[in-house]
Amino acid sequence: MNDATHAVNKVGPVPIYNDRVVRNFTLAAVFWGVVGMLVGVVIAAQLTWPSLNFGIPWLSYGRLRPLHTNAVIFAFGGCALFASSYYVVQRTCQARLWGGWLGDFTFWGWQLVIVAAAISLPLGMTQGKEYAELEWPIDLLIAVVWVAYAIAFFGTIGVRKIRHIYVANWFFGGFILAVALLHIVNSAAIPVSFTKSYSAYAGVQDAMVQWWYGHNAVGFFLTAGFLGMMYYFIPKQAERPVYSYRLSIVHFWALIFTYMWAGPHHLHYTALPDWAQSIGMVFSLVLLAPSWGGMINGIMTLSGAWHKLRDDPILKFLIVALSFYGMATFEGPMMSIKTVNALSHYTDWTVGHVHAGALGWVGLISMGTLYYLTPRMFGKTKMFSVPAIELHFWVATVGIVLYIAAMWIAGVMQGLMWRAVNPDGTLVYTFVESVKATFPFYVVRLCGGLLYLAGMLIMAWNVVMTARSPRSVAAPQPVAVPA
Repeated sequence: MNDATHAVNKVGPVPIYNDRVVRNFTLAAVFWGVVGMLVGVVIAAQLTWPSLNFGIPWLSYGRLRPLHTNAVIFAFGGCALFASSYYVVQRTCQARLWGGWLGDFTFWGWQLVIVAAAISLPLGMTQGKEYAELEWPIDLLIAVVWVAYAIAFFGTIGVRKIRHIYVANWFFGGFILAVALLHIVNSAAIPVSFTKSYSAYAGVQDAMVQWWYGHNAVGFFLTAGFLGMMYYFIPKQAERPVYSYRLSIVHFWALIFTYMWAGPHHLHYTALPDWAQSIGMVFSLVLLAPSWGGMINGIMTLSGAWHKLRDDPILKFLIVALSFYGMATFEGPMMSIKTVNALSHYTDWTVGHVHAGALGWVGLISMGTLYYLTPRMFGKTKMFSVPAIELHFWVATVGIVLYIAAMWIAGVMQGLMWRAVNPDGTLVYTFVESVKATFPFYVVRLCGGLLYLAGMLIMAWNVVMTARSPRSVAAPQPVAVPA
């Protein structure tokens, strides 16, 4: 089937889209979501009861923790982004995914990256950089796959049948370009063997480049890409136009410009020059405006359609995700203020903040999107069990609330205990006492993680049952017509 193959409906010829790669990435996202959340539960249990390391090096917390972050961000989140961007760019451009085999190459290449990470990280092969732990051969593979992704995505925009480029594609395109830049610059390294390399940067410059990458991995991979999802799937599921298209464009440019400068707020009270820290803080505070502008734009899209939330669990996932996005993007700028950061930094408050964004925003928007895509990718009118989607929503939401509330309380308590001093200047509490006081909150965090994992298992069952059930939508019969 080539790019000139179409199906004919009552309105005229429409392109036959490449949905095989969308379907593959959808299934992979669900699978890796279960794996990533499972590893997260394991390491949460290890923090609660350290003996669960069992004295086995490749099961230690220090090796499983980067495996968890990479699995959730790049395996689960990455596959969800590939699936949704490939789906959206074809529909909004009314053109088949460009490049033919490139779509399949990005799927299998990305799965190879994930498997290589799953093998190398537990073996202790790491560059030791947050969210960029993978060694140089895997980094090269990521770069190749990402270039292929960019060619397929922008090639489809280049052959679009619609003059206008819908705003979701702006966010997807910005995310693809920015992640390429971030990955290539931060991953510059000097190999000393096939499994070991050293950063091309040194000292505080290495730290600055790393957190320029680290915060913008959040800003572009975990924010801009998923905002592309939001701007397409919320209007589609709500059957309402975007509340303000003009605001969506302002949102895009303000976010893209501002995010790049916020990284230094991760390095407050370090060897980084104070002026650079202050720039990071200022731009982090400015970020509040575009972030909340986008959140309000998404939520207000439901104007006149709020009643749909009563009966549509997929819409609940999408809208509650936006609420967590708003909360996390308020909390982040507040934590970037130096006086607040003096209390929060190095505590579990930061862990709570990260997971409010990861579980609440990224997780829920991805799940809502995958629930939207799954029946369409398998020719069904709806998911196998709508009540199971509802159950998943409530189980996941309760799990998130338990998790982040426990971490907020533990973090503030830790910060206060570490800062408490006696009149003679000695510390009131030892570090071990703060660890002991944190224990009950780690138990609550583990319970929240177990609930979130249970929700992912419910989703996996629902997706499998949907895929196995009989088709309920007839596939269009392809008819060759002139291109």
